[in-house]
Amino acid sequence: MKAIGILPGDSRLGGNALTSLELERPVPKPRDILVQVEAVSVNPLDIRMRNAPLEAGFQPRVLGWDCAGIVLDCGSEVRLFKPGDHVFYAGSITRTGTNAELHLVDERIVGAMPVSLDFAHAAALPLASLAAWEALFDRLCISDAGENSGKTLLVIGGSGGVGSVAIQLAKVLARLQVVATASRSTSQAWCRQLGADIVIDHRADLRTQLIDYGLSTVDYILCLADTDYYFSTMASLIKPHGHICALVESANPLPMNQLRSKSASFSWEGMFTRTLYSTPDMIEQHRILTRIATLVDEGRMGSIATKIIHGMTEVNLRQAHAFLEAGGIAGKIVISMQPPL
Repeated sequence: MKAIGILPGDSRLGGNALTSLELERPVPKPRDILVQVEAVSVNPLDIRMRNAPLEAGFQPRVLGWDCAGIVLDCGSEVRLFKPGDHVFYAGSITRTGTNAELHLVDERIVGAMPVSLDFAHAAALPLASLAAWEALFDRLCISDAGENSGKTLLVIGGSGGVGSVAIQLAKVLARLQVVATASRSTSQAWCRQLGADIVIDHRADLRTQLIDYGLSTVDYILCLADTDYYFSTMASLIKPHGHICALVESANPLPMNQLRSKSASFSWEGMFTRTLYSTPDMIEQHRILTRIATLVDEGRMGSIATKIIHGMTEVNLRQAHAFLEAGGIAGKIVISMQPPL
């Protein structure tokens, strides 16, 4: 099968290392489904994994985690899907990525695709939706039934993929007051379109801007940007007994004592934890994606695809990586396997 990835020992830098590959057709394990890839989206993880050294002697590295496609074949123990089903998922960092014609994935982390979306718009959702859902409802312990209605959530980095889903879930299910940060006028407008009640600029002082809106503290903080940089600010903004969740790993030990007097909690969210450690509750990601698909089909939330590139080629994948690295794009960049109409 055709794929795009990185060859062991390739010394080319950045997106130039992405090259066409010819790999063997994957064979499903008992819980696997074999998917014909129809669309993928790119994530910051793609950039980090692309830039990680790959020494000679290793297998080629195929990137890509978000995917929407069609089930072609099923392993002997698969019960959730059958050939012909349309699915979407975020895959696992322990396995070959989705930048390929065909892809293997464990059925327990896969959802049936929203029937109201095409493949390209569905492919933008899985990774961001899983990370946002787990961060809000598992790590921050917010009720997905609206039992914390009226409380305030600050989303630092609201216009990216995870932030774009988190804003929608926080409004539609949790019924929170959502404050999102974004630095450009276009990304600020995007956050408002998604439902944010207040949008402030993370390049300026957050406390001063919140006070201007009558807020001195918030109940919950979801940090999707530089955790080291924002930690002390978050510690000052969180309410006593409040909760903070971050996705971006810190470069240095965090000053956790700043949270002690408030009895505030801090959690990490790692969307790949379940697959990385094969936790007994892996099927929760199937259930989350099922809920997301229902919300989309009910018209209660939408896709976050804002740029679609047609055709999985070296040139197009390099271009998608370049767009992502340059910043300035709200939502998600998607590559559709189909040529433009």
